Amino acid sequence: MAILDQIEGPADLASLSAEQCAQLAAEIREFLISEVAKTGGHLGPNLGVVELTIALHRVFESPRDPIIFDTGHQSYVHKILTGRKDFSQLRQRDGLAGYPQRSESDHDIVESSHASSSLSWADGISRAFARTGQQNRTVVAVVGDGALTGGMTWEALNNITDDNERNLVIVVNDNGRSYAPTIGGMARFLNSVRSRATYRDLQEGSERLFARLGKPGRTLYRGTRGALHGFLSRASDNDHLYSNLDIKYFGPVDGHDEAGLEAVLTQAREYGRPALVHVITEKGRGYAPAENHIGDQFHAIGQFDRDSGEPISHGSARTWTSVFGESIVDLAANNEKIVAITAAMLEPVGLAPMSERFPDRVYDVGIAEQHAVTSAAGLAYGGLHPVVALYATFMNRAFDQVLMDVALHHAGVTFVLDRSGITGPDGASHNGVWDLAMLQIVPGIRISAPRDADTLTELLAEATTVEDAPTVVRYPKGSVGSALPAIRRTPDGVDVLREAKGSADVLFVTVGPMARVALEAAEILAREGISASVIDPRWVVPVADSVVEMARSHRLLVSIEDGIRVGGVGTRIRQALRDGAVDTAVSELGTPDEFPPHATRDQLLDDAGLTAERIAANVIDQVRGTRIPIARPE
Repeated sequence: MAILDQIEGPADLASLSAEQCAQLAAEIREFLISEVAKTGGHLGPNLGVVELTIALHRVFESPRDPIIFDTGHQSYVHKILTGRKDFSQLRQRDGLAGYPQRSESDHDIVESSHASSSLSWADGISRAFARTGQQNRTVVAVVGDGALTGGMTWEALNNITDDNERNLVIVVNDNGRSYAPTIGGMARFLNSVRSRATYRDLQEGSERLFARLGKPGRTLYRGTRGALHGFLSRASDNDHLYSNLDIKYFGPVDGHDEAGLEAVLTQAREYGRPALVHVITEKGRGYAPAENHIGDQFHAIGQFDRDSGEPISHGSARTWTSVFGESIVDLAANNEKIVAITAAMLEPVGLAPMSERFPDRVYDVGIAEQHAVTSAAGLAYGGLHPVVALYATFMNRAFDQVLMDVALHHAGVTFVLDRSGITGPDGASHNGVWDLAMLQIVPGIRISAPRDADTLTELLAEATTVEDAPTVVRYPKGSVGSALPAIRRTPDGVDVLREAKGSADVLFVTVGPMARVALEAAEILAREGISASVIDPRWVVPVADSVVEMARSHRLLVSIEDGIRVGGVGTRIRQALRDGAVDTAVSELGTPDEFPPHATRDQLLDDAGLTAERIAANVIDQVRGTRIPIARPE
């Protein structure tokens, strides 16, 4: 019987021998590779933390000792060891979430997948434990080295060292990467630790010495390796970074030596004050296709062939991300002022082609969105036009900088927001449903939402010509779909996709790819004798004058966006109509002000009523006067 089959919770790990722990690690890696191959997911990070997670659960008593993962994509092994081994619907509706989730287990503490927050959580929890007489509980924060590039980490460290009478262990999982290789001064320091000759020579020399003693010597070496790492660390002066922070430094430790990890983690636990354990791991460990993948070592991957590691193709449809990647290269080739910034996501946001073509014009600032935005304001002041490419959900972190550093100073900065609206399988904190409601309150901002590949290319080009205000180009995750040509374009840039003649019943005002849904709904309405026009403003903020004028000749205006309804584009259109003395009824459609669970984009759109069939059914009732808002009388 496999050892993994006998593990139903962390308590089952206590009786395992060193050899059994090694066997368990091998079984977990095989399980991860086989299961993630079927569903897709974060494979590389989890292959790298197998021994570390086993050691954590053998040394600490979860959930009594809370373990916080930063970020939660490295928690698959934690899920397995806490009794969750059904990965058949990973990141799918009714299946396991891709990140920690409290509704799944008491062992999961922090659900957010935004990096660099774990030490603040740990600071608060450990303070609460100390204040409430729970000094016998230890808080553990597992921090990916990429998260150390985020400013919150250092704010938290500053506060942790100000009050260090608590049981807090910080584990730095140092694999040299966040998504792609980690950048910046902190990364260079950690890399110097990994490669420093003094440390390496002492470590290898001690291993050779014990190996000469045969099997007893190798056993003794494994048992004392944690202590040796502490000695070697001091001998090679690796802890000077933390000495002034008053945090005890242990390491660096081999992250794939489970026994050595246990020894050092035990020392850190018994220290009784904040301690940092520096663990060196290998992303993708144990699976050659991941280890050898240059881009991101299978950080996040779709379905793939388990034997070869090759992705399983689901067609060759172009993605929104790839269209942006091609378009920004073309623009940069013709405009030397264009530069690009990303926050540790060069490949995911599509900037890799520009980085290859113009390596000195792409800046990866690490997981530091606030810095990215303000740095962009500086670049604009210096005469360049920066394009800041982020996931929409991570734009949330830099709102103040957009407002006060970019907009207040009339800086010509373009924000490209990938994964806007509903994204699906990555769950609540990766959905981008807040961007429209959040950003449209910024004075002077201009927000665009392309409906297809051609309008994405077009709007990106238009955005990079604006030099006196922030501009936004936002689009969802996934394939871009076929072109949706316009019948005509108004003088102020609104595309008319379908036009009812004369006075008509319904005007659909769509945001980005929701134009496709509106066109389908208009076809359903036509079969019911209800006339409908469909327009795509392209620039949804500010509201174009022609949108207001077209609303005058329709009985009902229906806005459709894949962001939250509260404070969304629909509310701005309603205000514009009232300012223009237009009494057309307005129905604003969007997502509810809730955290979307993990499911497919189509499932979540259906939940929100954003399908052609649901929209058409409601409009029929509104036109016939049986549903509020009731269409204006003919």
